[in-house]
Amino acid sequence: RALSFFFFIFPSFRPFHVEPTNIVGVNDDMQRVTDEASAMNKRIHYYSRLTSPADRALIAPDHVLPAPDEIYVYSPLGTAFKLDSCTDGYGKNSSIVTIFMIWNTMMGTSILSIPWGIKQAGFTSGIILILLMGILTLYCCYRVVKSRKMIPLIDTTNWEFPDVCKYYFGSFGQWSSLLFSMVSLVGAMVVYWVLMSNFLFNTGKFIYNFAHDINVTDIVPGTNGSNKVICPSAASSHPPQNRSVMFSSGNNTGFELFEEWWNKSHTVPFYLIAVLLPLLNLKSPSFFAKFNVLGTVSVVYLVFLVTVKAARLGIHLEYNWFTENDFFVPEFRILFPQLTGVLTLAFFIHNCVITLLQNNRNQENNVRDLSIAYFLVGLTYLYVGVIIFASFPSPPLSKECIEQNFLDNFPSDDIMSFVARIFLLFQMMTVYPLLGYLARVQLLRQFFGNAYPSIFHVLVLNVAIVGAGVAMARFYPNIGGIIRYSGATCGLAFVFVYPSLIYVISLHRAGQLTWPALIIHVFIILLGLANLIAQFLL
Repeated sequence: RALSFFFFIFPSFRPFHVEPTNIVGVNDDMQRVTDEASAMNKRIHYYSRLTSPADRALIAPDHVLPAPDEIYVYSPLGTAFKLDSCTDGYGKNSSIVTIFMIWNTMMGTSILSIPWGIKQAGFTSGIILILLMGILTLYCCYRVVKSRKMIPLIDTTNWEFPDVCKYYFGSFGQWSSLLFSMVSLVGAMVVYWVLMSNFLFNTGKFIYNFAHDINVTDIVPGTNGSNKVICPSAASSHPPQNRSVMFSSGNNTGFELFEEWWNKSHTVPFYLIAVLLPLLNLKSPSFFAKFNVLGTVSVVYLVFLVTVKAARLGIHLEYNWFTENDFFVPEFRILFPQLTGVLTLAFFIHNCVITLLQNNRNQENNVRDLSIAYFLVGLTYLYVGVIIFASFPSPPLSKECIEQNFLDNFPSDDIMSFVARIFLLFQMMTVYPLLGYLARVQLLRQFFGNAYPSIFHVLVLNVAIVGAGVAMARFYPNIGGIIRYSGATCGLAFVFVYPSLIYVISLHRAGQLTWPALIIHVFIILLGLANLIAQFLL
């Protein structure tokens, strides 16, 4: 569906009660659906109308149905997953597979900003906020899962959450869902561009220095020894650029020329245009979804990197609840909403959780499996955030040096960080065209009735999205800030307002609404609103 964060790639489609307008033929020039798919849809509608949805006696026989389709699900800053289609309403995935898919879909580049978020909130309050936000977003996600079943007298088997929003709020729910979906998508693509520029810059710098046998050190404060940690923000109030000096004798002119043309914010973001803009204009991005396993590899490697670095650096903690010194931050800081903004997007899966759980073989275990997946995601965030914060060498460096992308705290010539940047760079370059495709499907289909109305329409949209990414990488390369703004904005609708409001309305219509339920869910809505407002005040 146009408002969902998943799409269908097929020669043939296998729906139940799916309108023809919801099928996108990504390999066709002008058709929205193929003649075969349209005919198949009508045949299945014919069988479905012979009896009530609850009667399984007259379901469409096997010879009417096409072969299983390929379904891909996406989440902001996460990865893509191929889902097996359901037969007779039942999924094929075991609970373990379902839990892993939710974990891997939710895990994304937000993990790079969790240590910075803990630093902004304070160590103790940061841990508490991760636990509380995990519980709160899990409950709101639970409300999303249950929202379809609270609609009486309508078969909602194939509904997604945007369909539920449209049922309760009409065209406002439809258009607001589109708006907040685009905010999260474009925000994710901007973060990806900033990070890809960062990783490409550091990767190119490492390769150049290695190929020319140049020993270079960054002109920034840092520790000594083989496990070097640096503090880029201490050298300037602006993001780190090309502040380095060459110690070995050699061709200084060539090195200076490289430094001029290989700049993190002035040149590298523009080099990415030549590679990624043509990929965004492809009609079918299905090829790139085959690389979704890179997301898992990247997260596992980051956990390994964090563990090794912590073992070598040791633990550096000092507890001060409200006072701050030169090397440590208080346990509680007024900047804590910056962490809640990041966590809103870090725990965000509410727009595609129904699709993921539909493919669970044991539907009665959906709530349990969802809870376990959230527990594992929260545990991963806690592990990476706490270990990086605790092992950050203070003294000699201050905890304030922890960067919004914690990989920036390791120099470009660090081997383990180099491998992590390579993994993440390649993963993002394969996911980026998929996010662009989703933005195109949602926006252009809504306005023009076609996901690819013409090359001109697609090019204009893609140039605007790429331009936003380049502008941010050039003038505001702060991924923590971008993540918290976009997370608090789209989270206001999909995490806090819509699930709570839909639950209250459904209880009211059923005559079951109580004052405690009303107060609790109004409070959740107010928390989401306060979370958004606080991002612009701090």
